[in-house]
Amino acid sequence: MKRLVLVAVALGISAEAFATTVSNVEGRLSHTLDGSWRAIIDLYGTGYYDYRHEPRSRGFFMDEKPKNESDFVEYDFDRSGTLNVPGDWNSQRESLLYYEGIVWYRRTFDDPRSSPSRLFLHFGAVNYEAEVWLNGKLLGTHEGGFTPFDFEVTGDVRPRGNSLVVLVDNTRRQEAVPTLDTDWWNYGGITRSVTLVEVPETFVSDYLVQLDKGASDQIRGFVQLNGPRLGQSVVVSIPEANIRRVFATDKTGRAEISFPARLSLWSPKSPKLYDVEIAAETDVVKERIGFRTISTRGNLILLNGRPIFLRGISAHEEAPFRAGRAFSPEDARTLLSWVKELHGNFIRLAHYPHNENMTREADRMGILVWSEVPVYWAISWESAKTLDIAKQQIRENVERDKNRASVVVWSIGNETPVSDPRNRFMRSLVASVRDLDSTRLVSAALERHYLDEKTQMIDDPLGDALDVLGVNEYVGWYDGLPEKCDTLNWKTAYEKPHVISEFGGDARAGLHGGVLERWTEEFQESIYSHQIAMLKRLPFVQGMSPWILMDFRSPHRVLPGIQDGWNRKGVISDRGQKKKAFFVLRKFYEEKESGETK
Repeated sequence: MKRLVLVAVALGISAEAFATTVSNVEGRLSHTLDGSWRAIIDLYGTGYYDYRHEPRSRGFFMDEKPKNESDFVEYDFDRSGTLNVPGDWNSQRESLLYYEGIVWYRRTFDDPRSSPSRLFLHFGAVNYEAEVWLNGKLLGTHEGGFTPFDFEVTGDVRPRGNSLVVLVDNTRRQEAVPTLDTDWWNYGGITRSVTLVEVPETFVSDYLVQLDKGASDQIRGFVQLNGPRLGQSVVVSIPEANIRRVFATDKTGRAEISFPARLSLWSPKSPKLYDVEIAAETDVVKERIGFRTISTRGNLILLNGRPIFLRGISAHEEAPFRAGRAFSPEDARTLLSWVKELHGNFIRLAHYPHNENMTREADRMGILVWSEVPVYWAISWESAKTLDIAKQQIRENVERDKNRASVVVWSIGNETPVSDPRNRFMRSLVASVRDLDSTRLVSAALERHYLDEKTQMIDDPLGDALDVLGVNEYVGWYDGLPEKCDTLNWKTAYEKPHVISEFGGDARAGLHGGVLERWTEEFQESIYSHQIAMLKRLPFVQGMSPWILMDFRSPHRVLPGIQDGWNRKGVISDRGQKKKAFFVLRKFYEEKESGETK
């Protein structure tokens, strides 16, 4: 980050971000910093640079007040407007709808601790770059708009009147992940919750408690301590299953854990969660965790050893009934309840990691999750920095959700054009995912091509590295009319399960007409009817996630009176109106579900 390096050098401090992840913030003693923050819109980067574009030593991050009547300070957080956190700035002020650039956020707080403990400042996500300053001290930086990060502030917090300043920059860049061009709104801001998390001096910083790969009765994982007392006994308990196992950490604070366990397995029909406790000598953390296996055999996807058809739909992190990014448990429950109403058992969280409420609610509600990182379209395939950013986002996504039973697929990208540099880039991501988590399936949403006028071919060379092949196709919308589905043949180069990860078409809710009249609910309904009939003929298709659950904002979509800045492919409108295609899909999924129970 060039800007951070320049300013850090000017101030004589390190530009490195020393962030230690505290897992399971929900299960910790935490204090919210959500609410109204002061905000300064900084289109030209004035808070960083002087008129020669040299870094300032007294930028906005210092949150200064004039020391006397003659002191020159050209900003004032206390007299500036406010923005809500969590939230994107685009939906909070009409003047910021299209704004991309820098916004400075400032929040003051007192030390919340009533007894000595370590304190971490945790961000659920900030889009896209964040630079974090506490009382004029640079804590560090984070790149990537959809994954969590934190900084220890134990020795930096004053008893009263702490000034927390966060520079947020959502400027699109070619080498970033995602890159310049996306078909969704580039919502900027502190889009997820900010919390102060209290932990003991030596605490359980991370853990994995899941079924071993290919085993339904064997737990395997680890516990990691952080602090001065790294050598401890650690007890892992699942009281309901009468399990209590003791392990010793090594000199690095890590204990590998493994033990037999007879458990009721988690599934969409029975989303069983257990209370799990990890107790070190100096710390205890609890979490509700489900246990299940996921694997493939030939063309089949196997959940707990039994074939399952993924009755799904894709979704963006768009808030139902209100503008902007979704972030709350209520948002998650609304979106996932619509999946259940469709008789669905699966959701593709496109095209980036969604907020943690989605995966936690999916655990509780029994919905399988495809979780994706924003390696999307024309990424800079030959950039080592871009590859590093993509791997970082994968790591942070896996670290956050590795104990979520609902997450069964890690997706490494969407609609990436085939080339040698792309193939190398994507294969490197596959290797990274497998190093982090060998128990879940790895996929990507690929494209297909025509062998001839009547034959679609799936032969992306990345397919041999994946467990499940996602396939995006828009026959009936971008590719002919709906009836074209009736005569198409399909071939695949791979004996692996395929998920049709996208199909569909746009319809403005409430707009009606003939079945061949574009933008009407009837045209979209016809696409779904013909698509379903076509996909039912393909034995390698073991799931589908049509595009998309709900309409979402996109600057690509400019047709007046129809799109108006919205992608209208949702089977539900942004106001919760169910379109005719919703009921076609629901009928098909209800039939599939009924067939599974016979």
